[in-house]
Amino acid sequence: MPAPKALRPFAHREYRVLIAALAISIFGSGMWAVAMVYQVIRLGGGPLELSLVATAGSIGLVAFVLAGGIAADRIPQRQLIIAVEGANLAVIATVSGLAIAGLLQLWHVAAGAFVLGVGAAFFFPAYSAILPRILPAEDLLAANGMEGTMRPVLQQAAGPAVAGILVAALSPSHAVTGVAMCHLLAFIVLNFLGRHALDAPASGAGHEGHKETGPQKSSFLQDLREGISYTIRTPWLLWTLIWACISVLFLIGPIEVLLPFVVRDQLGGDSSMFGFLLAIMGVGAALGSLVTASLRLPRRYLTVMMVSWGAGSMPLAAVGIMDNFWLIAAATFLWGVTGSVGMVIWGTLLQRRVPPHLLGRVSSLDFFVSLALMPVSMALAGPAAEVLPIWLIFLVAGGVCPVMAVIAMAAARMPDDELAHPLDTAPEVERTTAAGN
Repeated sequence: MPAPKALRPFAHREYRVLIAALAISIFGSGMWAVAMVYQVIRLGGGPLELSLVATAGSIGLVAFVLAGGIAADRIPQRQLIIAVEGANLAVIATVSGLAIAGLLQLWHVAAGAFVLGVGAAFFFPAYSAILPRILPAEDLLAANGMEGTMRPVLQQAAGPAVAGILVAALSPSHAVTGVAMCHLLAFIVLNFLGRHALDAPASGAGHEGHKETGPQKSSFLQDLREGISYTIRTPWLLWTLIWACISVLFLIGPIEVLLPFVVRDQLGGDSSMFGFLLAIMGVGAALGSLVTASLRLPRRYLTVMMVSWGAGSMPLAAVGIMDNFWLIAAATFLWGVTGSVGMVIWGTLLQRRVPPHLLGRVSSLDFFVSLALMPVSMALAGPAAEVLPIWLIFLVAGGVCPVMAVIAMAAARMPDDELAHPLDTAPEVERTTAAGN
């Protein structure tokens, strides 16, 4: 009896090693989110100090994510992800040791958060680039769906819950030690990645028109320019990133900053109700990823991706006028489901249609676009709510994104593009076809 499609990647040893390490690492990241907060409080910090520590992590991520993409295309990805996990281990172990010894200071925590942000900037482009090297093309959708399922479960739910228990029962320093143990275990597991995966040529290395020119001879700016140039001249990629810019700018701020006030003012709820809404959103994201992983990549993959994102944003337009908890919960649940469906397809398209020698850079551009505008969106949401009613802000946010999805599909001629570049063909045919991207 054949294995369910969502589980097919687990038939490959290298994937089992990689996904096990990733699961442990993101569980540790979820623990760190809580342990860091209470460690700052234990040191006498307040909202300002906590904000500075969180900002340090964001700066490390945004400032180095483009460099991380270039590194993923220059350095063997196996070495890169092992080095990142080793650096994470060293940082968290140092913070833990200082905390237990009573020597920890706030700047130590901020520095640690910064280094962890830098590590994430290098890890995820390398992870995206290594998947097509260890899995056949037909299993990439399931692999991306599995990651999308694990992340809300482990990073947003299980990790924070365990860290909260450790903080309550023991101390923040014990929770930080738990994070260090997670990174130690992930580091050990990653070293079981076979070296043959490191030495094997990347999938699709034989793209037409691509000659190995020795990336070591090019400069950082030349590598970056090559990635940006490819993105600009590839319509489906360019317009998807343009849509992502607009959606992040219009949606993240209202969800992160204004939704708590919707809960308070429209529903008469408290922080627990807000947390429950976020949990429902996470459940929707996990479910959407799991379902997508269990299915074939749709023939109309660009259309399904953009319709999922555009239509999924529409219920948010009514959040500002709803006074029923379950209606708002349904809107956030749908947003979680449709958002993850689009993200799983998007990650798979990058791995299957972007030339392997550019995958790290293009993935890092994708990260950079999203990460750079998140703080901008959150910074604008508060001032906007001072001059505009919240219902109008949600109406605009939920209405702009579907319209932009239609514009992006038309401008990039996505319906024609997806038929001209089918991804339900044999990998050998697909690689040849992708050369025309």
